[in-house]
Amino acid sequence: MRNLFPLLFAAALLPLGMPAGAKTSLLDYVGQCVPFARAASGIAIYGDAWTWWTQAAGRYQRGDIPRPGAVIVFERTSRLPLGHVAVISRVVDSHVVMVTHANWSRQNGERGHAEQDVTLTDVSPRGDWSAVKVWYRDMDALGSTIYPTYGFVYGSTLDHGSRAQPAPELTGRDPDYVGALIDSYVR
Repeated sequence: MRNLFPLLFAAALLPLGMPAGAKTSLLDYVGQCVPFARAASGIAIYGDAWTWWTQAAGRYQRGDIPRPGAVIVFERTSRLPLGHVAVISRVVDSHVVMVTHANWSRQNGERGHAEQDVTLTDVSPRGDWSAVKVWYRDMDALGSTIYPTYGFVYGSTLDHGSRAQPAPELTGRDPDYVGALIDSYVR
């Protein structure tokens, strides 16, 4: 099975626009957040990002505590008409996590690129992750916009028949924990 993983991973990336036979990396992805989150988390939900929360009901465990491999689901807003999904790559503390996601900041003047270990901060009054701020590469800082979220979709199915397998590239070797904390708490 271990030898099959590279083939299965490459096959999973083909729908994401990766050419067959290319050295595939999840971080080379350019496109929308939903296919990226599905490939990065292993959670098999389709459709607009904001619909993931209701689609997960009855299929996957959901909650308000971040865990590596879980998908945080952003609500639909005027700034995010389709919502947004991002995969938790690291938990830094009870109010700061790192996410790996696509189609957020511009890179080389265009949106859609994947970003690894991006700071996400809980700014909700109750500390329940219902409102967050996200690191924004264009500003080289934590963004000022507060985004409402539904919560986290975990990789465990409710029937306990299967568990989603997050991609190995979900997090980097040396994420900047100190930088994430400074970004979140020094305003």
